[in-house]
Amino acid sequence: MDSSTLYSLMAPPDLKECRKILCVQPHPDDNEVGMGGTIAAFAEMGCEIHYLTVTNGDLGSLDDRLPPAEIAAIRSQELEAAGRSLGASVFHQLPHGDGTLEQVPALAAEIAGIIRTVQPDAVFCPDPWLAYEAHYDHIVTGRAAAQAFLSSGLPLYPRGTCTQAWQPKAIGFYFTSEPNTVIDITDFFEGKFAAMALHSSQFSEETLALYRLYFKEKGRQLAEGKEFEIGEGLKVLSSLHLHCFVDARLV
Repeated sequence: MDSSTLYSLMAPPDLKECRKILCVQPHPDDNEVGMGGTIAAFAEMGCEIHYLTVTNGDLGSLDDRLPPAEIAAIRSQELEAAGRSLGASVFHQLPHGDGTLEQVPALAAEIAGIIRTVQPDAVFCPDPWLAYEAHYDHIVTGRAAAQAFLSSGLPLYPRGTCTQAWQPKAIGFYFTSEPNTVIDITDFFEGKFAAMALHSSQFSEETLALYRLYFKEKGRQLAEGKEFEIGEGLKVLSSLHLHCFVDARLV
């Protein structure tokens, strides 16, 4: 074993060879906001895109005249329209209400079942370790997805199951302040915002304009020194990095 082995250990997994990915989102619009340009870029490369939505988003309305069931139905339609516009082709939905997530281990077992069904090369989810993240659905979903990613390769996990084990090569955290991978989304920036606009129950023109300004500036910062104009940042780790690895923040 030499220094090249150590370098390989400390490097984030390469996403270029991914042929199938699973994008896990707490709510029906998080994939578009967090990694919409990346999804479109992967789809352009011929990658098969699966969405897994953990909650139905039934609290996501400022109109108190709409019952939760109607809100959930609206958001489900928006979710699929937005995902398909970026190139997603398969949609998985867990039966949880907006704002109800509490148990990481139980949700991890559910997500692991989807991972084993889909057998993706990589899994994506919100970064649950983002400083000041106050939405517990994001924290629980991110931690549960990380647990599922780490454990789905264990044949006896979770207890009492008999599905075939599957270990994805990488997990990518979006909504992260510590990116180690920047995806070129220059050609997909407008498509990202067109997809976000399809969530019309969530985003006003004013909000979209604010997000556009922020994400364009952030994207340009991420692309500094690179051969493209706008980037989208991810923290990409392997299963080795996610357990008892004290230098994971340095990867």
